[in-house]
Amino acid sequence: MRVVAIVCAAAFLAFCPTLHAHAQDPLSFYKGKTVDLYVGYSAGGGYDVYARALARHIGRFIPGNPTIVPKNMPGAGSLVLANWLYNVAPKDGSAFGMIGRGTAFDPLLGSTKAQFNAAKFNWIGSMNDEVSVCVAWHTSGIAKLEDVTQKELTVGGTGPAADTDQFPKVLNATIHTKFKIIPGYPGGNDIDLAMERGEVMGRCGWSWSSVVATHKPWVDDKKINILVQLSLAKHADLSHVPLVMDFAKSDEERRIFRLVFARQPMGRPFLAPPGVPVDRTATLRKAFMDTMKDPGFLAEADKMQLEINPVSGDAVQTIVQDVYQTPKSIAAAVADMVNH
Repeated sequence: MRVVAIVCAAAFLAFCPTLHAHAQDPLSFYKGKTVDLYVGYSAGGGYDVYARALARHIGRFIPGNPTIVPKNMPGAGSLVLANWLYNVAPKDGSAFGMIGRGTAFDPLLGSTKAQFNAAKFNWIGSMNDEVSVCVAWHTSGIAKLEDVTQKELTVGGTGPAADTDQFPKVLNATIHTKFKIIPGYPGGNDIDLAMERGEVMGRCGWSWSSVVATHKPWVDDKKINILVQLSLAKHADLSHVPLVMDFAKSDEERRIFRLVFARQPMGRPFLAPPGVPVDRTATLRKAFMDTMKDPGFLAEADKMQLEINPVSGDAVQTIVQDVYQTPKSIAAAVADMVNH
């Protein structure tokens, strides 16, 4: 009996560090820590710019003021990072990330490479409620979306899970546009450079906030023609640009567009792995929203021309769960569009 007791005690002590880690309050846990903030895209693009702006400020609002270190993990339109966060990343609150707004819905749309259940992630919040656009380079001969039903427009793609690939595919399948996707770009910044070089003639599924933050002179100098807004409602800046919903010709097309563009309130989404202790998830969510209201952060965001229109982690969690209630027939139709 004594041997059994000693063995049990040793096993309990070996397990103690895990128990202690989960028992620590957020202040004790985060004090002196380094927290890794992963970005699912290459450096320099819209997601990366937003994530690094958050990284510079959010540590002040987490008890214990940990150091936040941004790291890039690009690949497959951020699917590489989503899979890593779900299956590999530490589940103690010391790592969280930013993925593409549509990546969460990949399993719903038939992706066999998506190795996660998005409803089990701990969603931290979104930095804005996004409107995306399709644009054509000024020398393309394309001035409006209807032109793309008559003439092919080459656009860059960053991966099967990304807006840059999925949005033009959906438009091709529904309203019979002729977008030709050139795949394999590591991030949006690389597509922008490709437009300048003439490798592609446009980009479809480009966040308006990113356009303003990274290429406003292109808008001012009419280097790009804005063809359509991809969202459920128009952006205040773009009252003259048609909304994708205006092109729906049936109830089924409207439901398809609602499924595809419901991701837009998750414009710049941050998420932590499943299994992070509830109090640390709550701490990260509160720190995120506190950052979004901070005058210092907002002043920097304004200077960088970053649109900030935050959505709480609870709200994002609800959006993800609601989208997964989409009728199977509609989800299957969209899956067929984006996977071919």
